[in-house]
Amino acid sequence: MDTAGRSFLAWQWAHYGEGHRDRLNLAIHAATVPIFWLGTCALALAPMARVVGATAGVLGLILPVVAQGRGHRGEATAPSPFRGPGDFLARIFAEQWITFPRYVLTGGFARAWREAEAERARA
Repeated sequence: MDTAGRSFLAWQWAHYGEGHRDRLNLAIHAATVPIFWLGTCALALAPMARVVGATAGVLGLILPVVAQGRGHRGEATAPSPFRGPGDFLARIFAEQWITFPRYVLTGGFARAWREAEAERARA
């Protein structure tokens, strides 16, 4: 991963559309990002919710990441390799909380969804 002098979020945004074009991957992200959000909140509240909250939080983080990883297998452009645990955590949390919502809100998701359908119709 080379950020070429850009901030981490700018780098992630610049490459996001390339790796999020397949309809199955888009659907998986749409379904699992909210689960990740809930998992993050459950984990943050775990000291008050005890073991059940912590378990729900951990599962709410792990399951979306696993599902999204499988979804990325269908993409023509693979994600850049992770450089280590810190890079993994930073990229996953930034994608779930910032980059994917930005992709949806700016119309990138809808555009990719339409283009994937048009590509499928041409094939």
